[in-house]
Amino acid sequence: MCTGNMAGQQCYRKLEIQGINILLYLVHLLLIINSISPYAKAESDVITIADSNWTLILEGEWMLKFYAPWCPACQQIQADWEIFGKRSESLGISVGKVDVTQQPGLSGRFMVTTLPTIFHAKDGSFRRYLSSRAIEDIQAYVTDRKWEAVEPVPGWKSPSSFLMSGMAGLFQLSVWIRQIHSYLTDSLGIPVWGSYVIFALATLFTGLLLGLILVLIADCICPSRPKQRRDKTVVYVKEDGSEDEIEDTLTEEKRTSDPDESEKVSGEESTEEDSPMTEVAGNGSDHALPEGAAEGMVRKRKTQGPNTPEGT
Repeated sequence: MCTGNMAGQQCYRKLEIQGINILLYLVHLLLIINSISPYAKAESDVITIADSNWTLILEGEWMLKFYAPWCPACQQIQADWEIFGKRSESLGISVGKVDVTQQPGLSGRFMVTTLPTIFHAKDGSFRRYLSSRAIEDIQAYVTDRKWEAVEPVPGWKSPSSFLMSGMAGLFQLSVWIRQIHSYLTDSLGIPVWGSYVIFALATLFTGLLLGLILVLIADCICPSRPKQRRDKTVVYVKEDGSEDEIEDTLTEEKRTSDPDESEKVSGEESTEEDSPMTEVAGNGSDHALPEGAAEGMVRKRKTQGPNTPEGT
């Protein structure tokens, strides 16, 4: 009887101990969950911006932080930025962050050269925050509208401009080249100089290909004219010019012919056959005849020339 009671008490004590252990385990688990939940909530309040969703900051009011995990100054303001993210809903703004190690394209788009860098965005207009990084100063920058006294980023340097889009592409290309270089040297075991040679040949080939494409586009837009047609055009121009020159020459000769003719007629070498013309030229020196009359007399002389005798 006693033996049975002792066994029952031992079983009861074991059950009690197991129940206490389970209860302690549950309490410990609840404490862990409560300690983790504020950080999880803070993470959800700060929006992670990437290349896929960066256009969200073009609408509404935003405070955006660029950081890197290895940056000591970024680690110092991390807690304040998380608290600022909790207050974003009451302030009527959105709070975001960008990891430049994961999003090199955005760092090039915003021309980030120092870390941490904070931007204020209002309906697509961007301003760089250069004041204190304390949470009170950051909050006052928004609530007191201090950003209105700061000059916004020029249009050509705006993250949404064509130039900055090209800059983002260059940053992404540099990261892609670095990854390929690491793959060639680490995974394939190619020496560093071999990787450089490959990149040099690829660059040369790409330049030749782009040059050929540009030449073809230029030929399509501005085709060259046929050579024969160009030669004909030049000949026509020269012929037109020669006719004009001939007309000018004839006009000048006609103007100078009257004085010369009068001098020849008054000389001793004039013949009897030219006597009518000499009288006409002499009379022309005193009284100018119309051009029509002079031409008529010349024609009359030509028609009478064969019938008149050589000497009278």
